[in-house]
Amino acid sequence: MSTRSVLPDLSDDVCARLREAFRRASYDADGVVAALGGAAHAALGRGEPVPAERATRDAGELGTLIRLFLLGGTEPETAIKAAFAPLSPEDAVAAGVLAPAAGGYRAALDIRPHGDDDGSWWVVSDLDADVLGTTVPEDHVLGVGHASLSLIRATSRRPVGTLLDLGTGNGVQALHATRHARRVTATDVSERALTLAAATFRLNELDVELARGEWFAPVARRKFDQVVCNPPFVVGPARVDYTYRDSGLAGDDATALVIRQLPGFLNDGGVGHLLGSWLHTGREDWADRVSRWLPAETDAWFVQRDIADPALYVGTWLRDAGLDPRSPEGRAKAAAWLDWFAANDVQGIGFGFVTLRRAAGRTPTVVCEDLRQAYDDPLGPEAAGWLERVDWLRESGDSLLDVRFVVPDTVLLESVEEPGDEGWATTVRRLHRTDGPGWQHEVDELAARLLAGCRGALPLADLIELLAFSQGLEAEELAAAALPVVRELVRHGMLVPAGR
Repeated sequence: MSTRSVLPDLSDDVCARLREAFRRASYDADGVVAALGGAAHAALGRGEPVPAERATRDAGELGTLIRLFLLGGTEPETAIKAAFAPLSPEDAVAAGVLAPAAGGYRAALDIRPHGDDDGSWWVVSDLDADVLGTTVPEDHVLGVGHASLSLIRATSRRPVGTLLDLGTGNGVQALHATRHARRVTATDVSERALTLAAATFRLNELDVELARGEWFAPVARRKFDQVVCNPPFVVGPARVDYTYRDSGLAGDDATALVIRQLPGFLNDGGVGHLLGSWLHTGREDWADRVSRWLPAETDAWFVQRDIADPALYVGTWLRDAGLDPRSPEGRAKAAAWLDWFAANDVQGIGFGFVTLRRAAGRTPTVVCEDLRQAYDDPLGPEAAGWLERVDWLRESGDSLLDVRFVVPDTVLLESVEEPGDEGWATTVRRLHRTDGPGWQHEVDELAARLLAGCRGALPLADLIELLAFSQGLEAEELAAAALPVVRELVRHGMLVPAGR
């Protein structure tokens, strides 16, 4: 494994000429989809290039750019000159964008469109292992992968003044941040990452502050309204094979470091979003483990999306770097990795999203929960809503009994029944929120009856008293049992105050 010694040089002039070429060819998110068509575009996303290659044959300059950057092909000089004008092939090679190849030129960088509902950008990164045909160098700058996309979808987009993108990589989180933050700062420990991120911002004519250094050191003594972080969260022995994924810290210490330090860089009420990994060991529950990392006066929402088996985890990350697990190098690394897991009693590796909020002077709310079912809606709006609901619960304090609640129309009650001697008997009652991440809560018959009355007409105290009377129960005891359930349902948006 090696580190590249030559950095690309995408100057203002080079980026201006590239941008002109890309715009002329409609090399943007919509243009690529239109040129390929739905089926070929979907095939490309699955790693099947032939349908896309066939679809580009009559796409002119746009087809040249798609084959070059998205399919890893070699294009003849005449096609390159036409597609890149006014940037000459020689200048593109000098800038590190193209490389000479037999029969023409190939891409030396990955430059591809990336869009959202409001438009399209270009993201500059390194070629992946499949295109290189070998393992990637240590300072490899990753493209827009599944982890990046999941963090984009999990980030709340309320307008803010200042935002920090910690560990920016290719700069894609900062790109999205420019939609809702007035000033964006991006940091990274890797010189190459900052060089490519700068090219991403320059190509898209965006003003983003860049700073190099480890973790929060480049922004010491500064505070932000929002922080996003896709850290090097791969867990295992303390080593750095690849800077984009390995922190040099053992186990889940990288996630722990960010969680411990991030709230200190937030203004009061400021919010942080990060991806994280944590160990599942036989010595403690994962929720207890991650909760210990939190500093005081910090609201925290840990959402666990998956738990990976150690052997599967190791094989996945070896292949991610283009390393065959069957090769001598792959076998040696897998053995060392699994030995470390065994020595540290690692039974699984949890992965998920963390939302943090600076809550100075307030009693913090900390919730750790699993969300391993599939869902379509982005988590970002749900995170913003969760924080709002936590605020409302904190402000309401002991007055929940005076509130008139409503069960939203998006919440359904499902029941599972089994046959018995006296007919069908309900064995499971489950509330299911059909929007957002699809929260589900099992409830007993009393809770179902109570929620049936939550139509906004009577306060919770009256509903509890009526239910207690009908069941021959003590209202105070029923209220004590109901309030924790009510709070949890409010946090998940399955029970809302009337009029909100």
